[in-house]
Formats: sequence, structure tokens, C-alpha cells
Amino acid sequence: MRLLSRAVKAAAASDRVQSCRHFWGWLNAVFNKVDHERIKAVGPDRAAAEWLLRCGAKVRFQGFEKFHRDYNGLPTGPLGRYKIEAIDATESCIMHRGFEHLDGLKHLEEIKLNKCIYIEDNCLERISSTENLQNSMCLMEVVSCGNVTDKGIIALHKLKNLQYLFLSDLPGLKDKETTVQRLKTALPKLDVDLDLGN
Repeated sequence: MRLLSRAVKAAAASDRVQSCRHFWGWLNAVFNKVDHERIKAVGPDRAAAEWLLRCGAKVRFQGFEKFHRDYNGLPTGPLGRYKIEAIDATESCIMHRGFEHLDGLKHLEEIKLNKCIYIEDNCLERISSTENLQNSMCLMEVVSCGNVTDKGIIALHKLKNLQYLFLSDLPGLKDKETTVQRLKTALPKLDVDLDLGN
């Protein structure tokens, strides 16, 4: 009887954990929803900053030394005054669904994707295929994003002004030498810093 009682309790606990995961996944998807009316009302940089901070990321605007992390502390002013220059998405819940927010960013030079559980190959493909980012991106970090594979890293070849790429703790990279070589062939000025272990 005790064994049956334990099994029932374990199953109930497992269901609660599963329900909790489902709820957080749903909530993160809501945070990543693109609001086109908001983009029109406040401009692409402000709307992107709101999205990023809502998801737990930080942004740095041109002319600022520090990153903003407080949604209520975002600078105010005339439409288009503040331009996002850098994004630090460390441990944030940004996902592909929200990457449309990046389309209007013309001054973004740096993105750090560290420990982002929702970052996948299609996110890197989306960054690389965004025309404004192809011209502005200079520095990128992809660290401990377990869903990123060789395909996603190779997709970064369209970022024609990318100068520095740091890759670390990416278990999905199976053929790192070939991947890096293909990337460096497409982007000869790119400095790739690898810390992937064996």
C-alpha cells in the first residue's frame, strides 16, 4: 500500500512540475509576442527595448555606458531619440517569436546570447537574414545555448560586418572545425574565439 501511495504522490508531483513548465513556456511566448501597433507608436528601438527588458535581457543605447535593465527606467524623449547599440540577453527568455522586434534596429552592433534556453538555429538565421543587422552587427557571443547547432552558427555568414564571434559551451556543435572554417571563408575579417572543449 505504501508503494502505491508513493507512486501516486510522485505522479502528482510530476504533473505539477509539467503544468508549471507549460505555464512558464506559455508566459514566455506571451512576452515575446510582437505588437505592431506599439512599434508604430514608439518606434522600433523603444519597442525592441521594451520586449527585451520584459524578457529579462538588458539593452545599451548609443551615448550610454551602462546597460538598462529596468523596464520602468527606460529613457524617455522624442520618438527615435534613443537607438539600441547593444543587447545582453544573458539568461533571458527571448525566443524566435519575438525576433521581428529586431527588424527596425539600424544601430545594433553587439548581441550576447548567454544561457538562453529558447535560442535555436532559427533565431541565429533570423538575426543573419535581417538586412539592418547584416550591416551593423560587429560583435556576437553565443554561450551555453544548448539548442544551437552547426547550422545556426554557419547561418551567421550573412553578417558581413561581424568582426568578433565568441562561442562556448555549445553541445549541439558537432563539427566545429568545418563550421568555423566555412564561417571564416565567408567572413575573412572575422575573429572567432572558441571555448568548446573537446
